[in-house]
Amino acid sequence: MLLPSLSTSIANVGLPTMAAAFDASFNEVQWVVIAYLLAITTVIVGAGRLGDIAGRRRLLLTGIAVFTLATLLCGLAPNLPFLVAARAVQGVGAACMMALSMAFVGETVPKDRTGSVMGLLGTMSAVGTALGPSLGGFLIGGFGWRAIFLVGVPLGLLTLALTMRVLPASAPSSARPRFDSLGTVLLAITLGAYALAMTIEGNSFGPLAIGLLIASGAGLVLFVFAERRVSSPLLTLSMLRDPILATGLTTSALVSIVMMTTLIVGPFHLARGLHLDPVYVGLVMSAGPVVSAFTGVPAGRATDRFGTRAMVVVGLSGLIGGSLALSLMPVAAGVAGYVLPLVATTASYALFQAANNTAVMKDVSPQQRGLVSGMLNLSRNLGLITGASVMGTVFTAAAGTSDITTAAPAQVARGTHWTFAADALLVALGLTVVLGLRRRSRPSPDRIPESVGR
Repeated sequence: MLLPSLSTSIANVGLPTMAAAFDASFNEVQWVVIAYLLAITTVIVGAGRLGDIAGRRRLLLTGIAVFTLATLLCGLAPNLPFLVAARAVQGVGAACMMALSMAFVGETVPKDRTGSVMGLLGTMSAVGTALGPSLGGFLIGGFGWRAIFLVGVPLGLLTLALTMRVLPASAPSSARPRFDSLGTVLLAITLGAYALAMTIEGNSFGPLAIGLLIASGAGLVLFVFAERRVSSPLLTLSMLRDPILATGLTTSALVSIVMMTTLIVGPFHLARGLHLDPVYVGLVMSAGPVVSAFTGVPAGRATDRFGTRAMVVVGLSGLIGGSLALSLMPVAAGVAGYVLPLVATTASYALFQAANNTAVMKDVSPQQRGLVSGMLNLSRNLGLITGASVMGTVFTAAAGTSDITTAAPAQVARGTHWTFAADALLVALGLTVVLGLRRRSRPSPDRIPESVGR
């Protein structure tokens, strides 16, 4: 769980250096990040489902090996197209690691400790996010941009060795269903077109983005049609009738939009609104992931003790409170006026993640753990991609300028306030859905319909 998040944040800090090394524009070098996220988004559901069919341990080992080899290729890339292609392959390996690591929790951990382990996984993801900028800056300064990838090779090999030694073998599905290749391809096209529509034109939304959204909608229609006709579908659509799963996926996406806001609005608010130097901007921005890292394990223990529903409500309420504070805090409050609500927001996010992931995964049948884990990660990724585009547009629109990099401090502050106000409304919508959810228990695995088991 640590390596995929580290590989995202450590690459971001190296974009300016890579642009200079390859004599590329910022828009071109951005694909070093976009290719990685696109690959994860389009593959993660299929990876989880394939793990259920072929054996999770086997596919996890394959994913780690692919990730490690692609990381080496990134570090040795002779040109930018090669680097972007290697990053896409790295994302395929990362998708397997993210989906199957969470799926293994139900297989290796007692139910009364599921929340604690989910919190630990959240901590490791936060540690990777927090460690990336500082480690990347150190490596680039001392050894050049290639080092930010090459440092991941020994870590990948260590992870591969530990997985082979520690994790138990996971038996393939006894039903031996065929893998839904058509559904996987259609879903990948649908998600890829959506992710591209949200990122390809930055914060603007022109004809290309609209065309990609139309293609994504057409792909979704074809996917639903195909899933109704195959004997072993990638995604049994009736699964989404499960209120716990549907609510968990919805709130995960909404909350992820909010967390992306802190990443895209924060740097501009600190630099343009509060006039901080880049070094201090980085330090303040790292407060969120650091707090999330320290909150993950206690949040998981609280989930085990007080129950998932109560902790989801507490986490969402904290996110609403933090977002409202950021939307109302005057610029005169300075750095403390931004950091304190940010800490409350990220701590609440860690609590929500531990509780929500536990609620969704705790009683999932063994035949579906990989699939449901992939769906959880997918909802988070779609929320991040949507947040980067939609909230970026809200920010610039509220600021009243098309170029936020030259905006006046008052404009940036206005954009920050309106964007976090929109975030608070989104989380309030999620909290309303959770409070309206009737307590329903899933059927036990031996009572799951055959079509769902497949």
